[in-house]
Amino acid sequence: MILEALNYAATWPLTSAGHRPFIRSSVSLWARANRCRAAWAEHERRTKAAILATAEGCRQRRTVVVLGSGLLRDVPVMELSRLFDTVVLVDLVHLASVRGWLTMKGLKNVRLIERDLSGLDALLAGQPLEPLAFLRQVPYLDLVVSANLLSQIGIGASRRLNGHAEEETFVRQVIAAHAEGLAQIAAETCLVTDVGYTVMDRTGGRHETVDLMHGVDPGSARESWDWPVVPFGEESRDYQVVHHVIAH
Repeated sequence: MILEALNYAATWPLTSAGHRPFIRSSVSLWARANRCRAAWAEHERRTKAAILATAEGCRQRRTVVVLGSGLLRDVPVMELSRLFDTVVLVDLVHLASVRGWLTMKGLKNVRLIERDLSGLDALLAGQPLEPLAFLRQVPYLDLVVSANLLSQIGIGASRRLNGHAEEETFVRQVIAAHAEGLAQIAAETCLVTDVGYTVMDRTGGRHETVDLMHGVDPGSARESWDWPVVPFGEESRDYQVVHHVIAH
Protein backbone atom coordinates (compact mmCIF):
# COMPACT_ATOMS: atom_id res chain seq x y z
CA MET A 1 0.00 0.00 0.00
CA ILE A 2 2.88 2.36 0.73
CA LEU A 3 4.33 1.94 -2.76
CA GLU A 4 0.90 2.48 -4.30
CA ALA A 5 0.43 5.67 -2.30
CA LEU A 6 3.85 6.94 -3.33
CA ASN A 7 3.20 6.19 -7.01
CA TYR A 8 -0.17 7.95 -6.79
CA ALA A 9 1.31 11.02 -5.08
CA ALA A 10 4.20 11.25 -7.53
CA THR A 11 1.90 10.91 -10.54
CA TRP A 12 -0.59 13.58 -9.40
CA PRO A 13 1.47 16.70 -10.28
CA LEU A 14 2.58 15.13 -13.58
CA THR A 15 -0.99 14.57 -14.77
CA SER A 16 -3.41 17.11 -16.22
CA ALA A 17 -6.37 17.99 -14.00
CA GLY A 18 -8.90 16.35 -16.31
CA HIS A 19 -7.12 13.00 -16.16
CA ARG A 20 -6.28 12.90 -12.45
CA PRO A 21 -9.44 10.91 -11.59
CA PHE A 22 -7.95 8.01 -13.57
CA ILE A 23 -4.70 7.84 -11.59
CA ARG A 24 -6.20 5.58 -8.95
CA SER A 25 -7.27 2.91 -11.45
CA SER A 26 -3.85 3.04 -13.12
CA VAL A 27 -2.11 2.55 -9.77
CA SER A 28 -4.47 -0.33 -8.96
CA LEU A 29 -3.59 -1.96 -12.29
CA TRP A 30 0.11 -1.46 -11.54
CA ALA A 31 -0.30 -3.19 -8.17
CA ARG A 32 -2.30 -6.08 -9.66
CA ALA A 33 0.24 -6.54 -12.44
CA ASN A 34 2.97 -6.89 -9.82
CA ARG A 35 0.96 -9.42 -7.82
CA CYS A 36 0.02 -11.41 -10.94
CA ARG A 37 3.43 -11.20 -12.58
CA ALA A 38 3.78 -14.95 -13.14
CA ALA A 39 0.22 -15.45 -14.42
CA TRP A 40 0.51 -12.53 -16.84
CA ALA A 41 4.01 -13.26 -18.15
CA GLU A 42 2.96 -15.35 -21.17
CA HIS A 43 0.35 -12.80 -22.25
CA GLU A 44 2.89 -9.98 -22.00
CA ARG A 45 5.44 -12.00 -23.96
CA ARG A 46 2.99 -12.80 -26.74
CA THR A 47 1.74 -9.22 -26.95
CA LYS A 48 5.30 -7.94 -27.32
CA ALA A 49 6.03 -10.57 -29.96
CA ALA A 50 2.94 -9.61 -31.98
CA ILE A 51 3.91 -5.94 -31.88
CA LEU A 52 7.52 -6.65 -32.84
CA ALA A 53 6.49 -8.90 -35.72
CA THR A 54 4.51 -6.03 -37.22
CA ALA A 55 7.22 -3.47 -36.47
CA GLU A 56 9.94 -5.51 -38.13
CA GLY A 57 7.76 -5.84 -41.23
CA CYS A 58 7.47 -2.07 -41.73
CA ARG A 59 9.20 -0.82 -44.85
CA GLN A 60 9.97 2.49 -43.16
CA ARG A 61 10.57 2.99 -39.46
CA ARG A 62 10.24 6.66 -38.70
CA THR A 63 7.43 7.09 -36.15
CA VAL A 64 5.44 4.51 -34.19
CA VAL A 65 2.47 5.44 -32.01
CA VAL A 66 1.38 3.09 -29.23
CA LEU A 67 -2.22 3.59 -28.12
CA GLY A 68 -2.87 2.43 -24.57
CA SER A 69 0.80 2.18 -23.62
CA GLY A 70 -0.17 1.78 -19.95
CA LEU A 71 2.46 0.18 -17.71
CA LEU A 72 4.70 -0.77 -20.68
CA ARG A 73 4.74 -4.36 -19.41
CA ASP A 74 3.24 -5.58 -22.70
CA VAL A 75 4.94 -3.03 -24.98
CA PRO A 76 8.47 -3.77 -26.32
CA VAL A 77 9.47 -0.14 -25.90
CA MET A 78 13.22 -0.81 -25.81
CA GLU A 79 13.08 -2.61 -29.16
CA LEU A 80 10.74 -0.02 -30.69
CA SER A 81 13.12 2.73 -29.57
CA ARG A 82 15.93 1.02 -31.45
CA LEU A 83 13.85 0.30 -34.55
CA PHE A 84 12.11 3.69 -34.97
CA ASP A 85 13.27 7.29 -35.02
CA THR A 86 10.42 8.33 -32.71
CA VAL A 87 8.19 6.37 -30.34
CA VAL A 88 4.98 8.08 -29.15
CA LEU A 89 3.20 6.57 -26.14
CA VAL A 90 -0.45 7.61 -25.72
CA ASP A 91 -2.64 6.97 -22.67
CA LEU A 92 -4.90 8.69 -20.17
CA VAL A 93 -2.24 8.51 -17.46
CA HIS A 94 1.49 7.89 -17.50
CA LEU A 95 2.39 6.79 -13.98
CA ALA A 96 5.44 8.23 -12.25
CA SER A 97 6.82 4.67 -12.08
CA VAL A 98 6.62 4.42 -15.88
CA ARG A 99 8.14 7.86 -16.41
CA GLY A 100 10.97 7.01 -14.02
CA TRP A 101 11.69 3.73 -15.81
CA LEU A 102 11.87 5.51 -19.18
CA THR A 103 14.25 8.10 -17.73
CA MET A 104 16.43 5.39 -16.18
CA LYS A 105 16.66 3.62 -19.54
CA GLY A 106 17.66 6.86 -21.28
CA LEU A 107 15.18 6.48 -24.14
CA LYS A 108 15.52 9.96 -25.62
CA ASN A 109 13.36 9.29 -28.69
CA VAL A 110 10.25 8.38 -26.64
CA ARG A 111 7.44 10.95 -26.30
CA LEU A 112 4.46 10.79 -23.93
CA ILE A 113 0.99 12.10 -24.75
CA GLU A 114 -1.98 12.19 -22.38
CA ARG A 115 -5.19 11.57 -24.26
CA ASP A 116 -8.66 10.07 -23.85
CA LEU A 117 -8.84 7.63 -26.76
CA SER A 118 -12.48 6.61 -26.28
CA GLY A 119 -14.17 9.52 -28.05
CA LEU A 120 -17.04 9.24 -25.58
CA ASP A 121 -17.08 12.96 -24.71
CA ALA A 122 -17.50 13.84 -28.38
CA LEU A 123 -20.28 11.27 -28.77
CA LEU A 124 -22.18 12.62 -25.77
CA ALA A 125 -21.78 16.16 -27.09
CA GLY A 126 -23.25 15.17 -30.46
CA GLN A 127 -19.94 15.68 -32.27
CA PRO A 128 -18.38 13.37 -34.87
CA LEU A 129 -16.96 10.21 -33.32
CA GLU A 130 -13.39 10.15 -34.65
CA PRO A 131 -11.18 9.25 -31.67
CA LEU A 132 -8.13 8.49 -33.82
CA ALA A 133 -8.39 11.51 -36.12
CA PHE A 134 -5.44 13.12 -34.32
CA LEU A 135 -3.15 10.53 -35.89
CA ARG A 136 -3.54 12.31 -39.22
CA GLN A 137 -1.43 15.10 -37.74
CA VAL A 138 1.46 12.81 -36.79
CA PRO A 139 4.29 13.28 -39.31
CA TYR A 140 6.11 10.31 -40.83
CA LEU A 141 3.75 7.81 -39.20
CA ASP A 142 4.68 4.25 -40.16
CA LEU A 143 3.07 2.12 -37.43
CA VAL A 144 0.15 2.40 -35.01
CA VAL A 145 -0.23 -0.12 -32.20
CA SER A 146 -3.38 -0.58 -30.11
CA ALA A 147 -2.10 -2.45 -27.07
CA ASN A 148 -4.74 -4.20 -24.96
CA LEU A 149 -6.83 -1.03 -25.09
CA LEU A 150 -9.99 -1.75 -27.06
CA SER A 151 -11.81 -3.71 -24.36
CA GLN A 152 -10.84 -1.06 -21.79
CA ILE A 153 -12.50 1.60 -23.93
CA GLY A 154 -15.74 -0.37 -23.71
CA ILE A 155 -15.39 -1.04 -19.98
CA GLY A 156 -14.64 2.61 -19.24
CA ALA A 157 -17.58 3.78 -21.34
CA SER A 158 -19.91 1.34 -19.56
CA ARG A 159 -18.84 2.69 -16.19
CA ARG A 160 -19.43 6.28 -17.22
CA LEU A 161 -22.75 5.51 -18.90
CA ASN A 162 -24.07 3.26 -16.15
CA GLY A 163 -27.87 3.48 -16.36
CA HIS A 164 -27.88 5.72 -19.43
CA ALA A 165 -30.72 4.91 -21.84
CA GLU A 166 -28.27 4.52 -24.74
CA GLU A 167 -25.52 2.76 -22.78
CA GLU A 168 -25.21 -0.37 -24.90
CA THR A 169 -25.52 1.54 -28.18
CA PHE A 170 -22.88 4.08 -27.19
CA VAL A 171 -20.49 1.40 -25.92
CA ARG A 172 -20.74 -0.44 -29.24
CA GLN A 173 -20.16 2.83 -31.10
CA VAL A 174 -16.94 3.75 -29.26
CA ILE A 175 -15.56 0.24 -29.70
CA ALA A 176 -16.44 0.24 -33.41
CA ALA A 177 -14.99 3.73 -33.88
CA HIS A 178 -11.60 2.57 -32.57
CA ALA A 179 -11.54 -0.53 -34.78
CA GLU A 180 -12.67 1.46 -37.83
CA GLY A 181 -10.19 4.22 -37.08
CA LEU A 182 -7.34 1.72 -37.12
CA ALA A 183 -8.59 0.25 -40.40
CA GLN A 184 -8.54 3.70 -42.03
CA ILE A 185 -4.95 4.54 -41.07
CA ALA A 186 -2.53 4.62 -43.99
CA ALA A 187 0.30 3.30 -41.81
CA GLU A 188 0.80 -0.29 -40.70
CA THR A 189 -1.29 -1.26 -37.68
CA CYS A 190 -1.21 -3.87 -34.95
CA LEU A 191 -4.25 -4.54 -32.77
CA VAL A 192 -3.97 -6.66 -29.64
CA THR A 193 -7.12 -6.89 -27.54
CA ASP A 194 -8.97 -9.19 -25.22
CA VAL A 195 -12.36 -9.86 -26.80
CA GLY A 196 -14.14 -11.64 -23.97
CA TYR A 197 -13.70 -13.42 -20.67
CA THR A 198 -14.88 -16.53 -18.87
CA VAL A 199 -15.22 -17.18 -15.14
CA MET A 200 -13.89 -20.70 -14.48
CA ASP A 201 -13.59 -22.97 -11.46
CA ARG A 202 -10.76 -25.36 -10.63
CA THR A 203 -12.41 -28.24 -12.51
CA GLY A 204 -12.55 -26.18 -15.71
CA GLY A 205 -16.26 -25.50 -15.35
CA ARG A 206 -17.44 -22.29 -17.02
CA HIS A 207 -19.75 -20.13 -14.94
CA GLU A 208 -20.02 -16.93 -16.97
CA THR A 209 -18.85 -15.74 -20.38
CA VAL A 210 -18.87 -12.07 -21.37
CA ASP A 211 -18.36 -10.48 -24.81
CA LEU A 212 -16.09 -7.48 -24.24
CA MET A 213 -16.63 -6.32 -27.84
CA HIS A 214 -20.40 -5.97 -27.37
CA GLY A 215 -21.03 -7.58 -30.74
CA VAL A 216 -18.45 -5.54 -32.67
CA ASP A 217 -16.18 -7.56 -34.97
CA PRO A 218 -12.58 -6.47 -34.21
CA GLY A 219 -11.26 -8.26 -37.29
CA SER A 220 -9.73 -11.63 -38.08
CA ALA A 221 -7.15 -12.91 -35.61
CA ARG A 222 -3.64 -13.63 -36.81
CA GLU A 223 -3.13 -15.41 -33.51
CA SER A 224 -4.94 -15.81 -30.22
CA TRP A 225 -4.32 -16.93 -26.64
CA ASP A 226 -5.80 -16.96 -23.15
CA TRP A 227 -4.79 -14.55 -20.40
CA PRO A 228 -5.63 -15.32 -16.74
CA VAL A 229 -6.31 -11.72 -15.76
CA VAL A 230 -7.64 -12.77 -12.36
CA PRO A 231 -5.84 -16.00 -11.45
CA PHE A 232 -6.88 -18.31 -8.62
CA GLY A 233 -6.22 -16.62 -5.30
CA GLU A 234 -6.36 -13.05 -6.58
CA GLU A 235 -10.04 -12.49 -5.83
CA SER A 236 -11.24 -16.02 -5.06
CA ARG A 237 -9.59 -19.26 -4.05
CA ASP A 238 -11.98 -21.28 -6.22
CA TYR A 239 -12.46 -19.15 -9.35
CA GLN A 240 -10.33 -17.44 -11.97
CA VAL A 241 -11.22 -15.03 -14.79
CA VAL A 242 -9.61 -15.90 -18.11
CA HIS A 243 -9.66 -13.40 -20.99
CA HIS A 244 -9.37 -14.46 -24.63
CA VAL A 245 -6.93 -12.29 -26.59
CA ILE A 246 -6.51 -11.81 -30.34
CA ALA A 247 -3.78 -10.10 -32.34
CA HIS A 248 -3.84 -8.96 -35.95
